[in-house]
Amino acid sequence: MADGKEEGLVLVARKGGFGLPTACPDCLSVYLHLKLAQVQFNLQFDLANPDSDHVPYVECGDYVAFNNEKGGVMESLKEDNIVDLDSKLQTHVIPEWLSTKAMICSWLAVAAQYELWVASDGSAADKIYFSDLSWPIRKVLHWKQTQTMKKILGTTQLSAADKEEEIYRKAAKAYEALSLRLGDQTFFFEDRPTSVDSMFLGHALFVLHVLPDTSVLRSNLLKHDNLVKYAENLKVELLEQSSSSSSVPRSTFDASTSSTPRRRASQWNSKPKPKAKREKTEEEKTFRRRAKYFLAAQFVAVLVFLSLLGGANDPELDDGDDEVAYED
Repeated sequence: MADGKEEGLVLVARKGGFGLPTACPDCLSVYLHLKLAQVQFNLQFDLANPDSDHVPYVECGDYVAFNNEKGGVMESLKEDNIVDLDSKLQTHVIPEWLSTKAMICSWLAVAAQYELWVASDGSAADKIYFSDLSWPIRKVLHWKQTQTMKKILGTTQLSAADKEEEIYRKAAKAYEALSLRLGDQTFFFEDRPTSVDSMFLGHALFVLHVLPDTSVLRSNLLKHDNLVKYAENLKVELLEQSSSSSSVPRSTFDASTSSTPRRRASQWNSKPKPKAKREKTEEEKTFRRRAKYFLAAQFVAVLVFLSLLGGANDPELDDGDDEVAYED
């Protein structure tokens, strides 16, 4: 860690739910990374950017580490010498550590996103990302994200069944390999936490607590008792026993959409005390104007979506090209 720079860290994530401090799998892994590193930080929630890929992010003063830069928040913190769980790894374990990390970031991450956006009724995704938005906007953003995920996965009407089988087959192999690697140890490597633990623990708690009982991914994970025990034991140690600790205060705020999202905590009290009616400040007036513009823009997005949906049924536009036709 940099000298004193870890002090005053703020993790901005998507809001909590399902018994977890944050229900977003990416945010949860970063949260657990900081907890495993025993770093003091504040947790704040971004409600203004439900589908933004820069969340989660960590900030400290003028320093900001975004999720969509430098390979993610954990890599940025490591590169900038702020939080690094992997600095003391012995050379001979690095190859296996790298392959394990890659497996979690690819096979398991893809499987979790597939279940969240494609192979489910969408209720969990709505609760995590869009529950603070109005119904039409929520539906449009959910549809947009689902289509984006299908394109990323290469899922079409013709390949959907084969792609699903491939995703679950790789996830099952990953769980088996991780179970063998962990054995009866407390952590995956050298009996101490590394970024592999942060990533897998975030994934495992998301699968066990957010995905429904009908989840294929969840049933595959439950086949490995040591992985389940590992996740639940660390959940108790990192989340439940420290939930009342003042070292990680949790506050909710509506994060700014600007490039410098840091706000003073005093401006964002989640439950202000009742006060006599007063004249709105200039900042409040500006916020209300921006909110109106946002709603207007989203209304236009709904109209465009409906017009495109109607146009998709036009026989003149139907080339019969199944390769680019994605099912809803």
